Amino acid sequence: MGRSRGGYSTKIHVSVDGLGNPLELRITGGEKSDITQGEELIEGWQRKDTKVIGDKGYDADKLIEKIGEAQAVIPPKRNRKTQRHYDKHLYKERHLIECFFHKLKQYRHLFSRFDKLARNFLSFLYLVSALFWLK
Repeated sequence: MGRSRGGYSTKIHVSVDGLGNPLELRITGGEKSDITQGEELIEGWQRKDTKVIGDKGYDADKLIEKIGEAQAVIPPKRNRKTQRHYDKHLYKERHLIECFFHKLKQYRHLFSRFDKLARNFLSFLYLVSALFWLK
């Protein structure tokens, strides 16, 4: 759980499958950059037929190289010196991740951040994710 001037802040990093079901979950403090968790989220998903879709926060050469044979669908940041090409049509599938977060917001316990300990927050996040898999 991160601490900022406004109080506690936490980022949830998630990788989902083609149906929007969570595969990997990580939490960090709100002040941390997204790219710090990018490599851990894609661990084991670098097959040729896999597509790794992320937002601009995950745009880094190191992560693109780590993705390897899989197709990286990450839009480049505006201030990037060499702009990369990405499949804009395929990037629209990122809505699966957004839908996952929308489903999370149905659980008041999560979005209100009642837990003050990271392990409790992550445990409830795992519980809710298991419920998504059962539906």
